[in-house]
Amino acid sequence: MQIPAPFDYARATGVDDAIALLDRHGPESRIVAGGHSLLPMMKLRLARPEWLIDINDLYELDFILADKGKLRVGALTRHSALLES
Repeated sequence: MQIPAPFDYARATGVDDAIALLDRHGPESRIVAGGHSLLPMMKLRLARPEWLIDINDLYELDFILADKGKLRVGALTRHSALLES
């Protein structure tokens, strides 16, 4: 089993908090919501972020809106939600 390099973890409480955490921890921090791409890379040590900032609870980023001929999809909208809409 491969183990990622050490990292710290923070769970953002809102969009403003996520931005503040990114600013505080700099370019070696990474956003994670599902981790399906990042975590395997970390296990292979192809990615070594110092901080993971979890935005999975930021429900304000989970939306699908159709308005005036435009479709807006939030950053946390799951593929299953898109398929069901």
